[in-house]
Amino acid sequence: MGRDSSLRIIVTGMVGAYPVGGVAWDYLQYPIGLSRLGHDVIYHEDSRLWPYHPIENQPVETGTYSAEYIARFFKTYAPELAGRWHYRHLGAQSFGLSELAFRRFAESADLFLNVSAANYLPEHLSPRCLKAFLDTDPGYNQIVLSERPSWASGTDWWTAQFRQHDRYLTYAENIGNADCDVPQLGVQWITTRMPIVMSLWNVTPAPAGAAWSTVMTWNAFRGPLTYRGREYGSKDREFAKIAGLPQRSSVPFLVAVGGGGAPMQSLAEQGWKVVPAPDATITPEIYSDFIAHSRGEISVAKNVYVAMRTGWFSCRTACYLASGRPAVVQDTGFSKYIPATVGLLSFDNLDDAKHAVDAVESDYEKHSDAAREIADASFSSDNVLTQMLERIFQG
Repeated sequence: MGRDSSLRIIVTGMVGAYPVGGVAWDYLQYPIGLSRLGHDVIYHEDSRLWPYHPIENQPVETGTYSAEYIARFFKTYAPELAGRWHYRHLGAQSFGLSELAFRRFAESADLFLNVSAANYLPEHLSPRCLKAFLDTDPGYNQIVLSERPSWASGTDWWTAQFRQHDRYLTYAENIGNADCDVPQLGVQWITTRMPIVMSLWNVTPAPAGAAWSTVMTWNAFRGPLTYRGREYGSKDREFAKIAGLPQRSSVPFLVAVGGGGAPMQSLAEQGWKVVPAPDATITPEIYSDFIAHSRGEISVAKNVYVAMRTGWFSCRTACYLASGRPAVVQDTGFSKYIPATVGLLSFDNLDDAKHAVDAVESDYEKHSDAAREIADASFSSDNVLTQMLERIFQG
C-alpha cells in the first residue's frame, strides 16, 4: 500500500464509555491523523458498556452526555470529522451517523481498526475489510486472554472476538524478545505506538513555579492478574519507588490521581501536591491545559508493563513531549526503541528519577526543545500511522 492510496477506515475507541479528556486524546488522534493523511475515516464506538458520567461520577443509562462529548471534540479539533462519527449506545441507539449510514460505510470499508479491541465487530463489514486488533494495554490484555481470570467479565466473548481479527497490533514494542515475558497467544504481533497530531499541541513557556506532574489511576484492576505463578500489579505497586522524590528535590511535584485506594493523605505528607484526577482531565481542554501548566512529567508505569519488559510507552507522556514538556518516566524497556537521553529520560529507581529531574533542571530549555523534537520524530501521526498501515496491508 502506497502513501497516496486512499482507504476507507473505521476507527474504534472508548470515548463514549469514558468521556474524559485523557481518553478522548488517546483515541481520537487516530481518526484525525488518518483523515489528515487523506483517508476516508469514521470514528465508531459499540462497546455495549454503560457510559461513565464524570460529573456525576457514576455510570448512567443515557448516551447523551457521551455523544455530546464526542461531537464537541470533533467540532473543536477536527471540524472535517464533525459528521463522521457513530456512537452506538448499549447496542441499541445511534448517535452521530444513523445506523443505516454507518452500515453503508462498513459494507465498503477497507480496514476496521479496533483500538483497545473493546468494540464489537460490525455485522456488515465488507468481506475484503481487514480487521485489526490493537492492544494498547500489553501484558494485561494477553494475560486476561490467556488465563481468563474469574473476575474478568466477558472473557469468552472477547477471546472469540480476538480470533476473528486478521491483524494484531500492540504497544508492546519489545514483544517477542528474550527479555519480554508477554504471552504471544500464537499470533504474529505488529508493534506500533501512539500517534500524536502535532498541530493540535502547542508549545508555550512553562509558567513560573510550575510543578512536575502526572495524571494516573492508582489501581484499575478488578482482581489479581496472575501468569505462570507470578502476580502482576498496576501503578500503585510502582509509585512507591518514587513516593519519596519530593523530599529529595527542591522542585514541586503534583499528581492528579484517581482509582480505588489512592493514599491521598500519605502522598501529601511526602510532599506531593495531590488533586483528584477529574480536576485534570474532565474535558479535553482541561487535560491539555494541565499539561501546558506543568514543568514536565514525572511518572511510573503499571507494574505489569515494567515487570514484563513490554516496551510500552504512555500516550499521556507523548502528549507532554508534544507540548514541549520534558518527561522523566519509568523504563518499561521502551528506551531500546525511543531515544531517552535529552528531553525524555527513563528511570528504574528513586536515585535514577532524582538524577534525571536534576539533569533536566540544569538546562531546561535544551530539554524542552528536545521533548518536542522527540514527539515529532517518534510519535507524529503522519509517520506512525503511515508505517502502521503499511505493515497491516503487507500482512
